[in-house]
Amino acid sequence: MERGRYGSISEVSIENIITTGLSLEEARFFHSKLQSAISQTRNPKELWREISEQRLLQPFHPHDLHQMIYYSVYFNWDVSSNGPPLYWFPSLLQSKLTNLGRVMEAHGTKILGKSYQDPIASFDLFQKFSVQHPEVYWSIVLKELAVKFRKEPRCILDTTDKTKHGGNWMPDAVLNIAECCLLPSDHLKKQDDTVVVVWRDEGFDDSRVNSLTLKELRDQVMMVANALDVTFSTGDAIAIDMPMTVTAVIIYLAIVLAGCVVVSIADSFAAKEIATRLRVSKAKGIFTQDFIVRGGKKFPLYSRVVDANSCKAIVVPSVGKDVEIQLREYDLSWKDFLSRVSHLPRPNDYYPVYQPIDSVTNILFSSGTTGEPKAIPWTQLAPIRCAADSWGLCNCEAGDIFCWPTNLGWVMGPILLYSCFLSGTTLALYHGSPLDRGFGKFIQDARVTHLGTVPSLVKTWKNTCCMDGLDWTSIKSFASTGEVSNVDDDLWLSSRSYYKPIIECCGGTELGSSYIQGSFLQPQAFGAFSTASMTTGLVILDENGNAYPNDQPCIGEVGLIPIYLGATDRLLNADHEEVYFKGMPMYQGMHLRRHGDIVRRMVGGYFVVQGRADDTMNLGGIKTSSVEIERVCDRADENVLETAAVSVTPVNGGPEQLAIFVVLKKESKSEPIKLKMKFSRAIHSNLNPLFKVSYVKIVPEFPRTASNKLLRRVLRDKLQQELAVRSRL
Repeated sequence: MERGRYGSISEVSIENIITTGLSLEEARFFHSKLQSAISQTRNPKELWREISEQRLLQPFHPHDLHQMIYYSVYFNWDVSSNGPPLYWFPSLLQSKLTNLGRVMEAHGTKILGKSYQDPIASFDLFQKFSVQHPEVYWSIVLKELAVKFRKEPRCILDTTDKTKHGGNWMPDAVLNIAECCLLPSDHLKKQDDTVVVVWRDEGFDDSRVNSLTLKELRDQVMMVANALDVTFSTGDAIAIDMPMTVTAVIIYLAIVLAGCVVVSIADSFAAKEIATRLRVSKAKGIFTQDFIVRGGKKFPLYSRVVDANSCKAIVVPSVGKDVEIQLREYDLSWKDFLSRVSHLPRPNDYYPVYQPIDSVTNILFSSGTTGEPKAIPWTQLAPIRCAADSWGLCNCEAGDIFCWPTNLGWVMGPILLYSCFLSGTTLALYHGSPLDRGFGKFIQDARVTHLGTVPSLVKTWKNTCCMDGLDWTSIKSFASTGEVSNVDDDLWLSSRSYYKPIIECCGGTELGSSYIQGSFLQPQAFGAFSTASMTTGLVILDENGNAYPNDQPCIGEVGLIPIYLGATDRLLNADHEEVYFKGMPMYQGMHLRRHGDIVRRMVGGYFVVQGRADDTMNLGGIKTSSVEIERVCDRADENVLETAAVSVTPVNGGPEQLAIFVVLKKESKSEPIKLKMKFSRAIHSNLNPLFKVSYVKIVPEFPRTASNKLLRRVLRDKLQQELAVRSRL
């Protein structure tokens, strides 16, 4: 816990407050209100609750003031004995109005008996019940979401086939999950005239917010689905490599509606990475844009797709109605693609392709510890899982507006799409950079109620002050994933909307959701997870593979109970059994599923992720392997013999930073600063332009095991110690 720069809260004076930027009159008024709050209680948690709930701190107050009060309130807080300091507390009244709260009030007494009290007091019991009886929980939640089966499942869960670690979910069910997103739902208050998508283009910050109703969205999706039928065959894998625009969302839903498979490719990837994903997925086509427009500048995208020797491309114009480049002979412009169905009497009508629930609808990619990314297939179960978690723990519901700057190439893109359309929440999209004020103004003007982030994005907003003066008080909750959160950055973010909760999420592409999260039914701590997600059972393992007792503070590798709806049961280019189960111990008669995170469980049951157990790192919210980075850096300079890529955590917390250790060839010389420039250029052009090299260190040799395996963890720990020493000095 960072110590307050101003001592304990009782020592905060009017003079201290003035130093944060308030006038004398404002400081006196604030100080009097603060003293009144202090007189109510000296307990730090209750004092902070009083300060936040009485809205003593305002969004327009300087961040220095928010820092002073928060850190001073918790000045003497002992994390080891008290758990993490809390900043948000659920109220009993509001808890009963949440999605999970309503379900618990309706079913709590029936399933928990006399043990049930209320949604807050009984949440832990309810979560544990959902782990022990997942079929009961999912039968309830399916009625709450817009999931419509063409053929109902014969049961929720069948565990008779012991070769399937995760069981057989909803056997015999047939549906089209994209159709579920497009149908009206009285239960979710979603009718044909309901606005389901809002968006704005970068550069039009003072224009009204654009919108699509459910009927308008359905008509456009069905038109694209008809065009797909003319161009491709049912079951074809079709890639999407473009920003997450309204058009991209329409294309995604149309591919699934037509019984094809989406191949997710991030628009930041270099040609080589695009080519790898197209090859592994055996894609027959790819949707892309001619350019990516950011800050009034155009950055080539179609040319990268061409360099990847791609299959047939359908090219969407980034601006206007026509593409501005010459296409290959066999490629199609978006305009020509849609014109293929202009002859149909009803091009906006389409009969969905219904498939078994375990049919693949999306191929996503996640880096492992080998050079080739893992190809992870999503069945129709994964969308149900991610929508249910957003409905339950993020409390997405009808009337809400959810924005999360992301991309369909990353798992968060499909999660956001399904989380909105299956829960009745409106999807909000900004066609431009989320780093600038224009994005923040869109959040204000669209009256966004749920805002998703990654920590590095929040850090940029805070450090550049680009969101100052904007009104984000319509936001009911924030969400964060992809990286380790920085407490001070989260303090800034939460304060923008009177200290609304930041729902931390940690999961994986192969899970289709988060295995640990925050919750509206529990007090929240900055940068911490308060619960395993619903129906998720997890244990933390010691160095010998033994499970620590539940609820005991500890640090170790996570093992997941394999009965997990939505998790993968196959990989396209790797041995699923070897990747997720080989070497994992048995627990309660089941083989634990590997996830790879090192997690610390704190007092009170809160979790903090400490890093990866393998050599996978998380850079800018993107999981990548050390091998991928090293493969590029080894060729970046002729003096380099070999490299080792590791990630380190900043001393004060926050996103991981990339460090490259280098062994030079004999008689060779080079300087770290020059190598840093070369490594950066090589990574940007061959791997991902979003990755930044923070440190380069030349060493005589690498530490290795007796079998010559590189010990990256030793290098990482050594650098981490050096950074800590530098910080103290």
